[in-house]
Amino acid sequence: MIDLDADRFEQLVTAALAEVPAELADLLDNVVLFIEDDAPPHDPHLLGLYDGIPLTERDSTYAGVVPDRIFVYRHPTLAICDTEEDVVEEVRITVVHEIAHFFGIDDARLHELGYA
Repeated sequence: MIDLDADRFEQLVTAALAEVPAELADLLDNVVLFIEDDAPPHDPHLLGLYDGIPLTERDSTYAGVVPDRIFVYRHPTLAICDTEEDVVEEVRITVVHEIAHFFGIDDARLHELGYA
């Protein structure tokens, strides 16, 4: 396990988000990214979570809804990493994984692509 403070972890998440190709990042609509220390109690080992209505399920009635939320959890991520380089890679995978859910890509497909 590695210990990174919240500020450094946020920098790594921001860097991972900046690596998302602009043509995809520009499509992110009504979604907010949060960094939290701990995952929900019912799944304490979770590294990230997408909570919202995927783009593929939005239709003409999609209006006036609260933003979708993407969470990245610091403590579970740090718990599985030995180096900062490990954290960079896990954060990158987590950010891409959760953004993929926004686009309607399910866990089975993400696993096939190496993001599960």
